[in-house]
Amino acid sequence: MLNKYPFWKYLLIVVALVVGAIYALPNLYPDDPSIQISGLRTSLTIDQRTIERAEKSLVEANIPLKASELLEKSALLRLTDIEDQLAAKEAIQRAMGDDYVVALNLAPTTPEWLSSLGAGPMKLGLDLSGGVHFLLEVDMQRAVDTRLKVYNSEVRTLLRKERLRYRSAPDLDNGARQLMFADEQTRDEAVSRIADEFQELAINSYEEAEGFFLSFTLKETQVREIEDYAIKQNLTTVRNRVNELGVSEPLVQRQGRNRIVVQLPGVQDTAEAKRILGKTANLEFRLEATADAAASSTETFPFKENRQAPARLERNIIISGDRVSNAQSNFDENGRPQVNIRLDSSGGQLMNRATRDNVGRRMAVLFIEQKPTTRIETQEVNGEKVQVRVPGFREEREVISLATIQSALGTSFRITGLDGVGEASELALLLRAGALAAPMYFVEERTVGPSLGKDNIRMGINSVVIGFALVLIFMLVYYKVFGLFANIALTLNLALLVALMSMLSATLTLPGIAGIVLTVGMAVDANVLIFSRIKEELKNGLSAQRAIHEGYDRAFVTILDANITTLLVAVILYAVGTGPVKGFAVTLSLGIIISMFTAIVVTRAMVNLSFGGRQLKRLWI
Repeated sequence: MLNKYPFWKYLLIVVALVVGAIYALPNLYPDDPSIQISGLRTSLTIDQRTIERAEKSLVEANIPLKASELLEKSALLRLTDIEDQLAAKEAIQRAMGDDYVVALNLAPTTPEWLSSLGAGPMKLGLDLSGGVHFLLEVDMQRAVDTRLKVYNSEVRTLLRKERLRYRSAPDLDNGARQLMFADEQTRDEAVSRIADEFQELAINSYEEAEGFFLSFTLKETQVREIEDYAIKQNLTTVRNRVNELGVSEPLVQRQGRNRIVVQLPGVQDTAEAKRILGKTANLEFRLEATADAAASSTETFPFKENRQAPARLERNIIISGDRVSNAQSNFDENGRPQVNIRLDSSGGQLMNRATRDNVGRRMAVLFIEQKPTTRIETQEVNGEKVQVRVPGFREEREVISLATIQSALGTSFRITGLDGVGEASELALLLRAGALAAPMYFVEERTVGPSLGKDNIRMGINSVVIGFALVLIFMLVYYKVFGLFANIALTLNLALLVALMSMLSATLTLPGIAGIVLTVGMAVDANVLIFSRIKEELKNGLSAQRAIHEGYDRAFVTILDANITTLLVAVILYAVGTGPVKGFAVTLSLGIIISMFTAIVVTRAMVNLSFGGRQLKRLWI
């Protein structure tokens, strides 16, 4: 029968619309501006007393509080007005001190029953929600130099073991290490041994008036590998630190060979974000110095818990913490806490070389951290002297473990001698997430204020509403009842687009809103094609039922062709474009797919339900 859908098609449409409504609904609940408090150290407890101190500081600052809640490892204070965020953050930070991280946040208000279904509001990009944008550059030369320093130590150990006498010589201008030998035969023997043992080194031998020299540096392929590894490791660490900030929907991604882009929506305090992201933490594994070691080759460090006498360690580094691929706290066979460590393959080789001849000696894990601090300075502002809080860093180098080497170590080993489960858990956490492979520097920073983001949202919504209203009026006036069907489909189209973007966790940006506006026009264009075809068929003398049938059938191919070509353009834009262009491509491509569903399937269902199977004398179109 003409213009009749089977039951399953109606059921499919209803299911799609119900699911779309559920996942679009959270967008009606805007996030609350809030302040998040967490401890600078994992051992610092966040409890109800912490919240009470923060609430008291807000009362003293005359800032209204909407609600407060205790999370797993932090506290969240919801505010009533986003304009109070910066003042509230400053007041709470003063009350809590430098041991706590006080950061801006946007707290979700989605009802629990929607959250339990996995529904959440659509993500907003930096241009809509406001926030900060950082471009960080990784110091690749430092990464290469640190690795070369480790190899330098290994080469010297090898030569001493082979009884090949050498003398130290200054480093070359290109960073290559060099050694001097008394005769050519010893030098050539050393070159042969080093080449056999360290295939990743490029070795050069030469002769000068002072004696016979060899120099070594890393091969180009090895340098590339170190650079790739350094930026991947730093990306992981930066993501961990961004999580520490508690920012919702952050963006952390690589840009080019040595740069990292960080975008933190909702964060307006650039200084605070820089303090958290910019702090450098690293680990070093070193042997304990022997009693007869020269003072110039050793260093002394305190223990982290200050319960033992300071440890005297060799200056040579076995490996640094960026070689740790995983660490888990556990218990040994006697029920005592331990940390199981896994190194990457290169780190395992270096560790094995260093420990196989030092069984019975003790090895230390040295934790190096640059902790953020704040000092008060008197500065002159507008001719008046005022007290200003100036952020800075304080480097701490402490021993967190000093354990005896029981046997030659490889990629997997364990650290014992820990005083409790808490210490083991904290050590595992530090090993997993604490290390940067190389220092990073801020080369660019931009701030997008919340008011600008609000203006962008308001202007974007206005453009959608105005375009949408004009289309609705035109369709209703020109196509009458069929125009009403098209308008309903257009409304469903927008709701489904929002729902699909929320389900896919796509980020809405200002160009994305432009894509939605364009989608509105394209969605109604499909209905215009169908309805014009129906009008044409009626003029040709076909019956109303036959005209509807032919109108949908014949317009389908044209609609399909037009949308597929546009969809291909959107896919290309997504593939080759960057941030804002990708946002436009996402909304455009999703809008095209959804509009084909609503314009062809949904309007056809409404037309079938209204006119299908009936004797019609005329159509209001």
